Amino acid sequence: MSWIKANKGVLSDITKVTRLHGFDPVVLVLIVGVVMFTLGFAGCVGALRENICLLKFFCGTIVFIFLLELTVAVLAFLFQDWVREKFKEFFEINIISYRDDIDLQNLIDSLQKINHCCGAQGPEDWDLNIYFNCSSESKSREKCGVPFSCCVPDPAQKVVNTQCGYDIRMQSKNKWDNLIFTKGCIPALEAWLPRNIYIVAGVFIAISLLQIFGIFLARTLISDIEAVKAGNNF
Repeated sequence: MSWIKANKGVLSDITKVTRLHGFDPVVLVLIVGVVMFTLGFAGCVGALRENICLLKFFCGTIVFIFLLELTVAVLAFLFQDWVREKFKEFFEINIISYRDDIDLQNLIDSLQKINHCCGAQGPEDWDLNIYFNCSSESKSREKCGVPFSCCVPDPAQKVVNTQCGYDIRMQSKNKWDNLIFTKGCIPALEAWLPRNIYIVAGVFIAISLLQIFGIFLARTLISDIEAVKAGNNF
């Protein structure tokens, strides 16, 4: 476990993001790695040694993963409102913890800059954070502002102005459009998906075809091995 603690890197405090308290995400990465290694080993050795048990294990596991992916995709489509609500809750909780963890902060900043968005549903969501809250009791210099990642970039500035979001929400809302992104990240992501539906569908189809092709090869090899063994018995 010392190796895990020494190699957390950017995942060091991701339990604050996921709320899976006590769960180390590096363990999840290791589990995925072990599964991939086991599948590769079973498929490779099973094919080389013509071991039907290993090939059936490889084929069955790929089928299970394929069905699991398909189930998740169908459920996500059928329960879009639930997924949207959970993502909103997820984003708002992490807005609260924005200043508590540098990795979480960088993650949210990247999401907002890439998608030109601010907050979950809009800039007002930053009232959830104690540092950006507009409360009269707040002593923070960032009071009633937004993170710099919400600011509309100025092409003339080569150095990022990390204070560009200060006091923004003290101004009238009709001035916000020229200074910060006013669209929330959830609507921005919802708008991104239809625009890139062919890319998303293409990636999903490509992965599915690779899995189906692997299943087909494994089943074909199993049938050939069984046919040869049956012929040798006569």
